[in-house]
Amino acid sequence: MPNPPIIDPAALTAETGATDYPQPFRAQVAGRHRVALGDPLGLTNFGVNLTRLAPGASSALRHWHSRQDEFVYVVEGELTLVTDAGETPLTAGMCAGFPAGVADGHRLVNRGDRPASYLEVGDRSPGDAIDYSDEDMVWRDGAYVHRDGTPW
Repeated sequence: MPNPPIIDPAALTAETGATDYPQPFRAQVAGRHRVALGDPLGLTNFGVNLTRLAPGASSALRHWHSRQDEFVYVVEGELTLVTDAGETPLTAGMCAGFPAGVADGHRLVNRGDRPASYLEVGDRSPGDAIDYSDEDMVWRDGAYVHRDGTPW
């Protein structure tokens, strides 16, 4: 493997289906394989992941961030972006951005019959909160809670 600041993503271990979502939601990301690229390079202001979705898998639950911008760039295959506006196909070379504080939940779904991959970039703004558009769930102060504040 080359010396830092260069890495070969193929030499890194992917997290497969790893999530801290409460149990009812974990199956939706079971086919997600994520390789952290920013952390091994020592990046601290933003994160970068190379993520592969198996057919039928989702990137996340539909969500939006209070303080964090997010950006995705499709590297290979075709994904479906799901937002309040509906569903939009994204193919290799296309990108999408999600500004902080815009209450339009988003996620990517692989509706195809082969894996698809994308780069995801997000900042690490302190005090970020996450709202899950289709679920009775929010992320506040490092924990998942129901909208009424009771813990999951």
